[in-house]
Amino acid sequence: MYRLKYDPAAEAVHEAMPSAASEFLTLALADACHDPIAVTEPYGEDDGVVRMLITEHAFAVLLIGDTLKTITVLQVTYLG
Repeated sequence: MYRLKYDPAAEAVHEAMPSAASEFLTLALADACHDPIAVTEPYGEDDGVVRMLITEHAFAVLLIGDTLKTITVLQVTYLG
């Protein structure tokens, strides 16, 4: 299981999202903590390190740290 970390700006966007969209992203991030490669998409070149998590109302750019088992949320974009 991976541990979730946030860039402060990404966390602020996530917290400011409407509750339903925020909850959906939270659940998707929880799924990513169990198997980050299976529930994310490559961000650019598929290096297995920088990935995108896409939901109906948002997407997040994630940095997957296999050594320390961390997922850092680098950016959250609310799509409305």
